[in-house]
Amino acid sequence: MQPAPRPFGATPRAISLPRINVLRLDPLLLLATLGLVACSLLTIATATQGDIAGDPGYYWVRQALYFTVGFVLMLALASFDYSRLREWKMGLYGSMVGLIVLVYAVSGATRGSRRWIEFGFFNFQASELGKLLLILSLAAFVVDRTRRLGERETTSRIMLLALVPAIMVVAQPDLGTGMVYGVIALALLFVAGAKWTHFAALGTLLVVTTVIALVAAPAAGVTVLKPYQVDRLTAFLNPSSDPQEQGYQVNQSITAIGSGQKTGRGPDGATQTKLDFLPEHHTDFVFAVVGESYGFMGSALVLSLFALLIWRGLRIMTMAKNFYGTLIAGGIVAMLLFQVFVNAGMTLGIMPITGVTLPLMSYGGSSVIVTFMALGVLQSIYIQGRDSIKRREPI
Repeated sequence: MQPAPRPFGATPRAISLPRINVLRLDPLLLLATLGLVACSLLTIATATQGDIAGDPGYYWVRQALYFTVGFVLMLALASFDYSRLREWKMGLYGSMVGLIVLVYAVSGATRGSRRWIEFGFFNFQASELGKLLLILSLAAFVVDRTRRLGERETTSRIMLLALVPAIMVVAQPDLGTGMVYGVIALALLFVAGAKWTHFAALGTLLVVTTVIALVAAPAAGVTVLKPYQVDRLTAFLNPSSDPQEQGYQVNQSITAIGSGQKTGRGPDGATQTKLDFLPEHHTDFVFAVVGESYGFMGSALVLSLFALLIWRGLRIMTMAKNFYGTLIAGGIVAMLLFQVFVNAGMTLGIMPITGVTLPLMSYGGSSVIVTFMALGVLQSIYIQGRDSIKRREPI
């Protein structure tokens, strides 16, 4: 039967769109997010005033724009049923690999690296979006093999699916992001309940691979990592051995943080930052800027906001309406926690410098927007999990 024709002059029926209700979001997760946004804008605004001649607001204005775009995407994803993404696992995984391959095809070399697709006004880093796509797709693959999680074949397949894009990213070269891919896979296996013997085997394999890459292969004349990557991985063990080269960044960062003491030297008195002794002070070493300018109190505030963010992520993981949501939340929490630990650790000299950014704090459009998208998925898990709990409650 054909539908009745619409009368002439009648307005078409409005297309129903998902409702975005800020009041349904996790308030504490939102508070931590907005708090980090404010800290980032304040830090970048004061640290980069003299970086671009004639344009003191160059970096913080762009960072504010990235935050705005990211916030809109977060709200949109929060209103979306994340469970539908499980059906798109092949497309999500294929898109991740395709984007990484596209970088090699269209990007130009910048300081020896091929990491960005240039759009003129914005440099898109495909490997950043790949983190979220990997979480969404790997979680779906794990759910599909729920009854076979105890098998070595399952662990091997999940790790292989993560290592393929990780190796491609490391070759760009971007060692830090490649490490994040590996951590995501391990976190999903841990949340899913893989056997401890599997993790022991993976740990042994990691140690053997590291020895081969750093010792055996170079001795045989085979270059696995670039020389500067090896220097970064080993310089933190003894930064004073070559303070003008490999240890320079670590030494300057430790000096900046130490000079901040309890309450900091203030933006105007932060000489390590103002005089450009501290390298990459708006990206990789933004936490060192916080330590120098605002001291222990400022650093503690930033770390407290991250702690709140991680805690809410763990809480959301426990209230997810299904196993897929639990895995996604676990992967996002692991991704954020690893980045915070590595970035803060390298500024303090207890972790090697790998180029891992500090989520929501470091300057960068791709990192900021993808982090907001990940938080939007977390909010979606929270909203639907809370609604599911309410439906199960007795009337």
